[in-house]
Amino acid sequence: MKITVRYFAAARAAAGTAEETLDSSAATLDALLAELAARHGERLTSVFARASYLVDGTAWRDPAAELPQDPTVDVLPPFAGG
Repeated sequence: MKITVRYFAAARAAAGTAEETLDSSAATLDALLAELAARHGERLTSVFARASYLVDGTAWRDPAAELPQDPTVDVLPPFAGG
């Protein structure tokens, strides 16, 4: 499955990119985050601990729920502003 991951704020800095598309077998957000952590390292893993996630524009609160086919996942760390 193709998964597009968009990184914002501190997540963008930690990943070193604003967006990437992966060929992945990750069926859940937890599995995807583990794959991304292995790819990008501890700095991004630290951001994941505080981040919120959107999957295809919908808040994704259950990291064990199955991802839809070819999703776009937004990684949204906490940030100040309005």
